[in-house]
Amino acid sequence: MRPAAARRAPAKKKNKKARAFWLKQLHTWHWVSAAVSLAGMFLFAITGITLNHAASIGAEPKVVQSEGKIAPGLLRSLPPAGDGTAPLPADVARAVAAAVPLDPAGFPADWSAEDEVYVAMPGPGRDAWVSIDRSNGAISAEVTNRGTVSYLNDLHKGRNTGSVWFWFIDLFAAACVVFTVTGLFLLQLHARHRPSTWPLVGLSLLIPLAIALIFIH
Repeated sequence: MRPAAARRAPAKKKNKKARAFWLKQLHTWHWVSAAVSLAGMFLFAITGITLNHAASIGAEPKVVQSEGKIAPGLLRSLPPAGDGTAPLPADVARAVAAAVPLDPAGFPADWSAEDEVYVAMPGPGRDAWVSIDRSNGAISAEVTNRGTVSYLNDLHKGRNTGSVWFWFIDLFAAACVVFTVTGLFLLQLHARHRPSTWPLVGLSLLIPLAIALIFIH
């Protein structure tokens, strides 16, 4: 009969192999998720600061107005006043884009007024609109640009950024979850050699929790 130490050797070797396998997997997923989300984390961290201090960051909005006109034939192709929010007809949108420095294609139009068609075109860090006078085809347009910081802040909030950025935020958030979860498991695997690991992890939870409970009312 083999000694107990000899019987334990294969099990110990197996445990070491399993540990090595999981360490390799966790390190791979950890660094890949870190690399994929690095630029996004930097952007969201910086804009977290700028959003937190938005009141103290001065910005002078720049307003640009322009005017133009569309041909009577195109004017007659506009749908009658109603409650819909369909975009402008494609040929009308092209004519507007040629007359003023804004392209209303694809943006929902307000058809409720009898005398004008109004198209709001907000974007990150800016507000913009186009109005078409139904009586004579006159176009009025305005763009208000609130600056780079406002643009980046709106990216952080996903405000008026479109569907592609919407999905980017979801994928970026998923990469951050992978990064933090794999980091947590790596901490667990190395914790026996680093006694301060769990106290520091506990502080990461207790500090925001305490602030929320004590100072936020």
